[in-house]
Amino acid sequence: MAEVRAQLRAYRAVLASRARSQASYRASFRMDLVGALAIGVIEFTEVWVLYTATDQIGGFTLTQVLLVFGLADVAFCLADLVAGHCDRLPVYVRAGTLDVFFLRPQPVLAQLVTSDLSLRRLARSLVGVAALTVGLVLNDIEWGVGAVGLLVLSLVCGFVIFTAQFVTAAGLQFFLINGAEMTNAFVYGGRYAATQPATVWPRALLVVFGTVFPVAFAAFLPVSTLLGVPGVSGLPTWLGWCAPVAALWAVVVAGLCWRRGLRHYRGAGG
Repeated sequence: MAEVRAQLRAYRAVLASRARSQASYRASFRMDLVGALAIGVIEFTEVWVLYTATDQIGGFTLTQVLLVFGLADVAFCLADLVAGHCDRLPVYVRAGTLDVFFLRPQPVLAQLVTSDLSLRRLARSLVGVAALTVGLVLNDIEWGVGAVGLLVLSLVCGFVIFTAQFVTAAGLQFFLINGAEMTNAFVYGGRYAATQPATVWPRALLVVFGTVFPVAFAAFLPVSTLLGVPGVSGLPTWLGWCAPVAALWAVVVAGLCWRRGLRHYRGAGG
């Protein structure tokens, strides 16, 4: 335990130094925050325009989709803050920077996760927090231990699912050549899909984002269970409680992809 605490202190020190370095340039840091917030507002505006033009889409009204958008957006922004810079792995591989990670006693993935900290991503999460808060107020929710537990469970599992997606994408980069665009289509495309009702997805997306990359369990299915709204046809309404199973599956896939990818890597000179 003493060794684990010592390693955690080292990681905290690294992250704290990166946070201080960003905040030291105050004007630039403020512009980054404003820019990230603006991106979040634009993404929410798209949803707002779509749902104000009609009564409902995919069986969800605007007030109901606020919960879906808010849960998915907050979970993704937190995952992006923790592991979003894993998508820089192709740059490290091409530049030979990744080889330095193997010379240190810490795990390569832990070093990659702590290699950067973009605090501007916190500003982007404010949009999701606002949407989630308004959705909780406007929707008719039967509050109780079950409802609160389901919300907390979906937020935690959504964070795990999205974080696992970043790690999965990073692991696949060891096999792909300049394939960041392809993996980003699933990572960031999955984030966009998670903010929409799965009832509007075509069958192919249901398979991809419901089973392989289970982002449907990050927000849509838990919200369907919470509100008692019919979800995808043929699926039970209690499926939202299975978010931990989906999160565990996402972690297993991420672990396999990362381990296989790391073993496949032969160094910049290989």
